[in-house]
Amino acid sequence: MDRTRLESFSDGVFAVAITLLALDLTVAGPGGPHSLLWKLGQHWPAFVAYLISFFGIGIIWVNHHAMMNNVVAVTRPLLYINLALLAVVVAIPFTTSTMADYLTAGGQDSRVAAAMYAGIFELMGLAFSFVFEWMLRHDECLRDPLPATAKNSARLRFYIGQIPYLIAIGLAFLSAWVSLAIVGVVAVYYIFERTMPIPSVPRRSAR
Repeated sequence: MDRTRLESFSDGVFAVAITLLALDLTVAGPGGPHSLLWKLGQHWPAFVAYLISFFGIGIIWVNHHAMMNNVVAVTRPLLYINLALLAVVVAIPFTTSTMADYLTAGGQDSRVAAAMYAGIFELMGLAFSFVFEWMLRHDECLRDPLPATAKNSARLRFYIGQIPYLIAIGLAFLSAWVSLAIVGVVAVYYIFERTMPIPSVPRRSAR
């Protein structure tokens, strides 16, 4: 398969996942004893969840694009590994909505919702790790593969980001708020973490 088809399909799935996030940003219509400002204030967990998930999915998309831009030969295993990643991505809106609904409820429900939310990002990280490992093991399919001496350090930097998600799942049963904060911090980590090189683009010769 041409790489552009893989990227186009993946981009469409990422776009759908981000769009689904916005569907929960609704408040009750006019009427009733409360003002619009009060209703917006009561709905703040949905806004927080939306922002974290939006940037989470967006960061996944940016890193996915950077990695796929380095691929020159798409194999059948890569297609299925990529499908597994996308299957997790489209589930993020469900856990986002659930977490937003139960975050302020307190009790076991809020802790379970927070654990689900951290869990889906852990699954996302695991699915992404399979794509990452494929690239590390198939130099012949890449434009600019990592040198062999740099692969283990790249693995360490990549996989260390999965540990906080596991911690967030455990801490969710103690504090849903702490778990949510950890998920947000990990997203920031992956903004700056770059484990694969950006392929160089040859300059056009001057005429």
